[in-house]
Formats: sequence, C-alpha cells, structure tokens
Amino acid sequence: MKRLRPMPPAQLDPDARALYDRINAGPRGASMLDDQGALIGPFNAMLLSPALGDPLQELGAAIRYRSSLTDRCRELAILVVAAHWSSAFEQQVHEKIAADLGFSSDQLAAIRTGESLSLEDPEEAAVLRVTRALVTKGDLDDEEYALLPEPTLFELTTLTGYYATLALQLRVFRV
Repeated sequence: MKRLRPMPPAQLDPDARALYDRINAGPRGASMLDDQGALIGPFNAMLLSPALGDPLQELGAAIRYRSSLTDRCRELAILVVAAHWSSAFEQQVHEKIAADLGFSSDQLAAIRTGESLSLEDPEEAAVLRVTRALVTKGDLDDEEYALLPEPTLFELTTLTGYYATLALQLRVFRV
C-alpha cells in the first residue's frame, strides 16, 4: 500500500510548487506526472522537503543528462542498482528506456536476476562488472578499479549512490 499521497500542484506550498515546476519543466517533464498532475516515483517524495529535494533532483538530472556515460552504460548501471535493491519502479521505468536503446529481453532478465551476462561492448561489460561490485561489496578491488578511467568511476559511483538513495526512498514510501 502506498504511504505517500499524491500531491497535485494546487495543493503545494510555494517552495514545493517551485520544485514541482522545475522538475516538470525539465527533460523528465510530463512522463513523471499522474492523471491529476501530481509527480510520481521518487519526485513526489522530494516535494516533502524542497530544500533537500531540489539538490537531489538536480543531481539526478546531472547524472541522467550531463555525464559522460553513454546512454546504454548509464541505463545498465541504473538497472543493476534497481535489481540489487528490488526497486520495481526504477526497473519498470529504466527497462523501457534500456529496451529502446537496444537491450534485449534476455539481457534485461539477466540484469534483473543478477545472472551472468556477456556484453560485446567492452565499456558496457566493465560498467556491468564494476556496478555489480559496487552494489554487492560497496568497494572495488584493484582489478575492478582499473577497468574504467577515474572520471568514469567517479560518475558511476555517484550514479550508484544516487539510485540507491532513490530505491530506499521508493521502498520506504511504497511507491
């Protein structure tokens, strides 16, 4: 059962409404609204504390739209985090994006279940291995650390932490 009620824009205080408008005006926009115009997923909870919700959603926008990770690498990493945390909302949203990027249903199933997955692209294979290590061990050994350049590792560890935060919030608020 959902714990957090939908918050249509007319019911928001000025700070929450300003955050709502920033989220809705961005690239995620209308895809994150329900039929009453309330934000869905993790964005609804961000309205509870605009002072924290705004920087959090801005970090998410930077990860999604301004990092150097390829779209496929980013979605692969997001899905590894979603699978680890059993985050149904993240899985549903990002599996659709990943499918549109060419991931097969067998590949998506392997990511979801943590099964072995052979990827032809060496960067994607490295992202898979590193992200799985991050979510299971919370660290990398020297071999895993050497798989990606340090700027990519910074972006990937940031992505992993951000989506783990969202997964926790989605679970607590029963989204």
